[in-house]
Amino acid sequence: MPALRTALLQSSGEPGDVAANLTVLDEAAARAAQAGAGLLLAPELFLTGYAIGDAVTRLAETADGPSARAVAAVAARHGLAVGYGYPERDPERPGVLYNAAQLFGSDGAPLARYRKTHLFGEGERRWFTPGDASVIQAVVGGLTVGLIICYDVEFPENVRAHALAGTDLLLVPTALMHPAEIVPEAVVPVRAFENQLYLAYANRTGPEGDFEFVGLSTLAGPDGTARARAGRGEELVFGDVDPAFLAASRAENPYLRDRRPGLYGALTEG
Repeated sequence: MPALRTALLQSSGEPGDVAANLTVLDEAAARAAQAGAGLLLAPELFLTGYAIGDAVTRLAETADGPSARAVAAVAARHGLAVGYGYPERDPERPGVLYNAAQLFGSDGAPLARYRKTHLFGEGERRWFTPGDASVIQAVVGGLTVGLIICYDVEFPENVRAHALAGTDLLLVPTALMHPAEIVPEAVVPVRAFENQLYLAYANRTGPEGDFEFVGLSTLAGPDGTARARAGRGEELVFGDVDPAFLAASRAENPYLRDRRPGLYGALTEG
């Protein structure tokens, strides 16, 4: 099975302007496809912006809304899978919003949708309801691909759940702020190593409201190294997810086989 070339879009787009952000995504998808990528990942809440206050209630859409259809068209037009973050409106529960991520296949078909399970800070808790499904997966290029969002990756249980479910590549659209640079620099590579998977972490960048997003988008491999890492500014970075290397690394590092779950029950109590 060939490697899956993966593109990480590091951008904050135009907060509050969905049409402009769809254009940014379309342009990035064109560049990614030209470079041979089979998958493009954009940051957390990319379609609307992160620090947009009350506007989130106006800009949120259902999972099959007009913006989702536009992203599906981008994926199909350029022939690559596209993952991105957006605020999701629940059509069955008026007023309920989720910090969500969605993945479309290279034919524009919806593959996976995830709602952030660990909300960060009072701002997110004010606007969003946490999701209750921890492992959401799809298949892209023969690889099992999972979705979580930003703060979720800082909980080791989340990534371990994906490893145990067979995730090969974990997509993490992100809005990481200063001074938390330790997450892409150290936590993300360690999560990839201890769980023997690839981890794609696509961040926002620059000032937005009261926040300073730090960039440093990273594709980490199962050997704990950064196979690709962005700087601090707007950037599109590429790295390969190699199934053969993943299989060899898992054979050499049998953490999942050597676990003793009976010893860890207390971790989930209380």
